[in-house]
Amino acid sequence: MTLLTKVLAELGPWNWWIAGLLLLGLEILAPGSVFLWFGVSAILVGTLALFVGLSWQTAVIIFLVLSFVTLFVGRRLMARLSSERGDPGLNKRGSRYVGRTFVLADPIEQGTGRLSIDDTVWRISGPDLPAGSRVRVDAVDGVRLAVSAA
Repeated sequence: MTLLTKVLAELGPWNWWIAGLLLLGLEILAPGSVFLWFGVSAILVGTLALFVGLSWQTAVIIFLVLSFVTLFVGRRLMARLSSERGDPGLNKRGSRYVGRTFVLADPIEQGTGRLSIDDTVWRISGPDLPAGSRVRVDAVDGVRLAVSAA
């Protein structure tokens, strides 16, 4: 019997729980929702081993199967949850203004100008218009808003 076989044969429920907690701790240090599912699988194997006498071969096979299942299901669940919450335009501030109309404080001259929205001054491009004109934001081009007369 090799050393690895001896170590694996000695694995009991407590060792699986310790491995699971270590993997959960590793998830805290290196987040990515990968170690989380391996840790959950190890804890489940430890719980199962507590109630049912498992050989180390069976425990390892159950761990591998559970790891695959929890990783697959967990990643899909996390992707669904992350897409449902939050603001999809969070890092695209200009996209929030597309379709809205504003009044120009400064004129648009030679196709460029500035537009104050909330607490931000945006560079804009569009047809030449005098100050006080109403403009509609049509698109975002990088950090510049494309506007047209409203």
